[in-house]
Amino acid sequence: MGDDQEFEELFDAEFPGVVRSVFVVCQDLGRAEDLAQEAFLELLRHWGRVSRYERPGAWVRRVAIRKAVQVTRREARRPWFELRAAAGTNAPDASSSPASNDSVWAVVCSLSAQQRAVIALFYYEDLAVEDVAGILGCSESTVKVHLHRAREALRTRVSGTGWSS
Repeated sequence: MGDDQEFEELFDAEFPGVVRSVFVVCQDLGRAEDLAQEAFLELLRHWGRVSRYERPGAWVRRVAIRKAVQVTRREARRPWFELRAAAGTNAPDASSSPASNDSVWAVVCSLSAQQRAVIALFYYEDLAVEDVAGILGCSESTVKVHLHRAREALRTRVSGTGWSS
């Protein structure tokens, strides 16, 4: 099997899942598709090396999630800098922005980008903690901490909406 065919098969198999995971992080389908494509371009640039990995799909997912977290963090800081530049004052902190409680999805969206990444990989992609850690390039303990904090935040926010059982 040729390198081009192997890459195409990996792309066909992994692209939808990568887009889905990235979407949970950045909450914008167009941006998720763009970031996934950028990650696959990185994969293509490094295909000679990465194709020999046991799981090249995990490598591309890691790149895409990292890109999504970077973009999401940058975009989250943008209003603060714009407000500060325009008004010459301190911008409001993240805790002062109202979180929508219209749906569980809105609650998930209120989590940090890193917590959304862990939630996406663990729950939406149904990956084990070990695999999530490998994709995100962190320890299993770090993944467990993010999962715990995300669950606590979700529990607290959802219980205040009347959804809890």
